[in-house]
Amino acid sequence: MEIASSPEAYIRYLELQGDNPYYSPGNIALAMFQKSDVTQFGTLEKWKSLGRSVKDSEAGKGFQIFSRGTFGKGYVLAPAYDISQTYGREVKKAALENNSPEMEKALSTVLNYCVTPVVLDENMDCAAYYDADRMELAVNPGYPDNEAFAAIAAEVAHSRFHAKGVNVHYSRAECELDAQSVSCILCRRFGVERDMPDLSHLGELYGGWAMPEVRQALDCVQKMSKNMVNSIEKNIAPPVHTRGGPVKRPER
Repeated sequence: MEIASSPEAYIRYLELQGDNPYYSPGNIALAMFQKSDVTQFGTLEKWKSLGRSVKDSEAGKGFQIFSRGTFGKGYVLAPAYDISQTYGREVKKAALENNSPEMEKALSTVLNYCVTPVVLDENMDCAAYYDADRMELAVNPGYPDNEAFAAIAAEVAHSRFHAKGVNVHYSRAECELDAQSVSCILCRRFGVERDMPDLSHLGELYGGWAMPEVRQALDCVQKMSKNMVNSIEKNIAPPVHTRGGPVKRPER
């Protein structure tokens, strides 16, 4: 509820969700309100899978998040640690740079998530725009890649919220923050600079909402951004090689 009412908390949430796109909004909230300086975090099992271990001096100083129970049944509270509390193999993050093959793949991947036709429009005064009346996404190819990536991610989100007109309650104004939030999370994950969304009307937007409704809205943003992040990471990842040559990269 604080995330949905405080611009400062919402910005912090977006930053942390961008650094940890695979964790649910509930776990992001648990992390940010238990450890104010948390950045990238994970359970002992996650850090072990990344080749890292918790420092002896930090043992027992973690915070609680929900993790899958034994044999994948249900959820239990488990200790989690910030990356600063661990040591081991370097954790690399993909960074998208303008005019790079990786950025080109990332842009194509995000556009593939659009559920409506995509058209080019060099006369627009913005990098991308979803037209709900025509149900098409217009893209201006004249903008730099970083601006295009941020704009396209948000407008693709709009297209999915509208769902080809199936969502008769779709309103661009009401969905704008969610769409921009998806864009912010993707940009944060891949090192693409962009401004934070306008949060001056945050209180009005969520005014009167019950906690489950807020959680559902944040879940929707996280699920959409997580799927896009996962697809981009798979598409830009270098192939895994063995002595016999490249092999198919294993699934997560």
